Amino acid sequence: MPKDMRTWIEELDAAGELIRIDKPVDPLTQMGALLYQSREKALFFENLPHGWRALGQAPANIRHAALAFGTSLDDLVPTVAERFGARREPELVPTGPVKEVRLGKGEFDLRELPVHIAGVRDGGPVIGSGLVVTKDPDTGRRNVSFHRLQVKGPNKTGILLYPRHSWRNYLKYQERNEPMPVAIFIGHYPLYYAAASTTAPYGMDEFEVAGGYLGEAVRLVPCETVPLEVPADAEIVLEGYIPPHYREEEGPFSEFQDVYIAGMGKNPVVEYTCLTRRQDAIFKNIQNGSETEGCVFHKVPMSAMIYRRLRDVGGGANIHNVMMLPGIFTVVVQMTQRFYGEAKNVLMAALSSEYQHPKIAIAVDQDVDIFNHSEILWALSTRVNPAEDVIVVPGTHNHAMDPSLPEIGAPGAPLWQRRGGKLLIDATIPPPAAAKERAIFERIRPVNGDKVRLADFARADYLDLVRSLPDVYFGSRLLG
Repeated sequence: MPKDMRTWIEELDAAGELIRIDKPVDPLTQMGALLYQSREKALFFENLPHGWRALGQAPANIRHAALAFGTSLDDLVPTVAERFGARREPELVPTGPVKEVRLGKGEFDLRELPVHIAGVRDGGPVIGSGLVVTKDPDTGRRNVSFHRLQVKGPNKTGILLYPRHSWRNYLKYQERNEPMPVAIFIGHYPLYYAAASTTAPYGMDEFEVAGGYLGEAVRLVPCETVPLEVPADAEIVLEGYIPPHYREEEGPFSEFQDVYIAGMGKNPVVEYTCLTRRQDAIFKNIQNGSETEGCVFHKVPMSAMIYRRLRDVGGGANIHNVMMLPGIFTVVVQMTQRFYGEAKNVLMAALSSEYQHPKIAIAVDQDVDIFNHSEILWALSTRVNPAEDVIVVPGTHNHAMDPSLPEIGAPGAPLWQRRGGKLLIDATIPPPAAAKERAIFERIRPVNGDKVRLADFARADYLDLVRSLPDVYFGSRLLG
């Protein structure tokens, strides 16, 4: 049976990672607060206006991402990197569950969907969970990517086209003075979202990436009114066109950096011609902000792609793990230097990857838990000589939605970017071959720390309290 959003709900429920909410919830005034609060568990809303149900904060954290990929937290990024190399061609099928209800223009109203308002300054309800399918008009190659969609009427939304692959496709249609066909699917297994967040070379079909992540070919069905294909097992599909040369005010919107301003201005619109869905379709809500679902979808594939790149630096660097920090403009690389200065080489590669996001790169050793922000701060405090280990590179091209940097151009225009600088911080210790220098940085360990456990000594009526304490790691994460 193909994986879809319903199998994901079952998996979360079975793992104790889902909270069901049966009380009425208003998407415009209440849902955003509930989603923003729930950083540990997914939320399933069972009582929404117009009879809708919806899933949000799924994944709520990278622990949920590891569950979706069927692996552990430590192995998550290497697993994603490996599966990216196992891409599968999608399979075209005649129909599927997403075709159970078919509504033409005038038969649906986007304002009746349970689209929520995420933040107090948002310009209106925004669909954050729609994955946008477009094609290059010259080659016919598909692209699937995230784009925010501000609801503006019964059959119209705004759209923020960040200057990457979908924008490149749109410019080709605009040069021909033709509207660009789009199909937007809402609600599916989270690995579809992970694939859409993976920045692959232009022309690579993200449905192939999704097939590799899933370990099964994606089932696609033809759209009703546009020459595109969409997943047969999605919950909802919106079909339409983006007119050329037309812009409207769009935003502000709560974004992944925990700010509102990024990307707002004169942006294109989508005019919808058709809506198809399952008979009992479940909506998908995504709450944006640092360390919420929208951020999780981006940080895991981004970490994996950078991990793939860094392994080849200098003929095979010893890279253990990679993880983006909150706000996803900083990347932490867990590695063991083979030579003096190798960490700086690796960090330069991390800052010039296929992603525009990283402006700060930090290298730490294997004994530093990169999933624990306090550990990273500890490494910065105890293993960095600012005179030698901190390098600033000025005058670089940076992500256009980084509010800390000066903006050039504007959204919806050909030249839109931020120009600033990049920062390298080497918080590694000397390589293993320099044993004497390396020994200075050995971390303290209690006697028998890998064997003696508090739970074995605490009074029975205090065991629940002991079990609620965070794990303390010894052995593999400590310097050997």
